[in-house]
Amino acid sequence: MIGLRGFSSRRLGGGIPARAGVAPQPAYAHTIAMKRFNPLALSEFARFYGFHYDRIDAAGLVDDALAEMDRGLRGQDSSLPMIPAYISPARGTTPGKTVIALDAGGTNLRAARVTFDENGAAQAASLRKVPMPGTNGALGADAFFDGIAALAAPLIEAGGRVEGIGFCFSYPMRITEDADGILTAFSKEVDAPQVVGRRIGAGLREALARRNVRPPEKIVLLNDTAAALLAGLPACGAMAAPLVGCILGTGFNTAYPETYIPKIGFDCPAAPQIVVCESGSFAHGFMGALDREHDCATKNPGTYALEKASAGAYLGSLNFHITKQALRDGIFSFDRQDEFMALPALHTKDLNAFLREPSAQTSLLGELFADHEQDARQSFEYIASIITQRAALLCAAMVAATAEKAAECGRAQGLCASSPVRIAVEGTTYMAYKGMRSALESYLHVMLNRHRPQAYIITPAEQASLLGAAAAVAGTRSNTETAAAPSPLRARGAGF
Repeated sequence: MIGLRGFSSRRLGGGIPARAGVAPQPAYAHTIAMKRFNPLALSEFARFYGFHYDRIDAAGLVDDALAEMDRGLRGQDSSLPMIPAYISPARGTTPGKTVIALDAGGTNLRAARVTFDENGAAQAASLRKVPMPGTNGALGADAFFDGIAALAAPLIEAGGRVEGIGFCFSYPMRITEDADGILTAFSKEVDAPQVVGRRIGAGLREALARRNVRPPEKIVLLNDTAAALLAGLPACGAMAAPLVGCILGTGFNTAYPETYIPKIGFDCPAAPQIVVCESGSFAHGFMGALDREHDCATKNPGTYALEKASAGAYLGSLNFHITKQALRDGIFSFDRQDEFMALPALHTKDLNAFLREPSAQTSLLGELFADHEQDARQSFEYIASIITQRAALLCAAMVAATAEKAAECGRAQGLCASSPVRIAVEGTTYMAYKGMRSALESYLHVMLNRHRPQAYIITPAEQASLLGAAAAVAGTRSNTETAAAPSPLRARGAGF
């Protein structure tokens, strides 16, 4: 475990001058005994451990992301795999179409029967929700797919023609040309190892057949980021515009329609296909010492560097790890800090509840601070705010890079250069985490306009996973239906 004690004040960027024969003291030393809130000392602590946002070159971050995206599209070594979704967005749907939308991600599996009216607006009905198969105990492959079929079958048999099933499956998978998905791993707490390597759409077909239910002809697999992009299509109306889908919730990701994907021989400005960037895996060298320690304690060390610095699945544990180091280093203290240090975990929802109402002593963290410990409480909040600002900056850089790629592809399609980029965003971390949305949007504005004015519109996407999954069947073309069908793909995974 790394610690500040014993390091020179010069290394820390200032401090109390050393006397002869006395080790130099770090910059925060005079605040320890006083227990006073000192933002300068807290910032020096953040810089020392490498997690302060002011050590990041924002413009350089966007440029590096763009370079990584290009390498990923060419199939070269890159932290951004740029996964083709084999779905080409098509504006407008046939009125009266009915589809089944499934959404698997986190702890729940949701399903709805979705109908599109004469204006192309989606109307979801008969919404059902059950625990995600495999979250309440280990399941074999057949039992896993049977659990999904049990939820979908009554909706299929409810009456009337069902055009297809759109399945938003937010786990790492390799997308095939026929828009099925081959599971490569379960990244969340799903215990069904026999499903790894299986085609999800094909498995669902077989499970429906076991129930004597005839499946629709079309089953389209996609992840939540592609679904967010598709859910944002109605906001464009009749106007053609560059599109970006963004998820900032449990995880982080972006997607956009691409016209040129050299690694699969795809070059089709008339019918671009969605590319999922896997933005959470972006690695830029922004990790500090405490980030690396935190990473080693996660389920998948060495992967998803950006996501672990910014997304809801990790913000609680990252803040917990960093704050415990601050307490060990004596940056601040409070009477019940031993109870805090002994917590088995700090979940993002509990952290956010405290940050939104720090003086409320009814929350998990709020009750640990006495009324007279306002300085310690402020110190805790300040460290959290630095982590939030960095998270927002990192996410904004990836959204900006994705928006620039979307605008470039829009120009290749003949769209007006002044067309605003439409950014559809979904996720609790973006919408509800203290300070995240305002900081992200502020950084994004600067980044998108760093070279020239770039118009953009951010649209929060409601029920994006379900409605986007429905649009994947009713309002899109699979690339096997276009004149420029791509060659086989070996992608490297898709997808508070």
